[in-house]
Amino acid sequence: MNSFEIIKTVRVTEKGTRQSEKYNQYTVVADRRANKTDIRQAVQELFKVKVLKVNTLNVRGKARRCRTPFEGRAPNWKKAIVTLRKEDKIALA
Repeated sequence: MNSFEIIKTVRVTEKGTRQSEKYNQYTVVADRRANKTDIRQAVQELFKVKVLKVNTLNVRGKARRCRTPFEGRAPNWKKAIVTLRKEDKIALA
């Protein structure tokens, strides 16, 4: 897998914005097969930053319902919270 397949997107939420300002942490959506080492290398390569720590968690997809007979699920995905050095930033705009 290359870096573009491992890191799908950077999630921009209110909680993520507070984390980036206070702790210099960013939330990324990663491929479910990627491990912490893969995610660390991909972020360092794509954004040209130094990663100090990577925390990962698997997020279960929510149940979705459209009328009575149609039920389904949103897909499962992997969230990675990446901590950077104080000098480094990821430009989200």
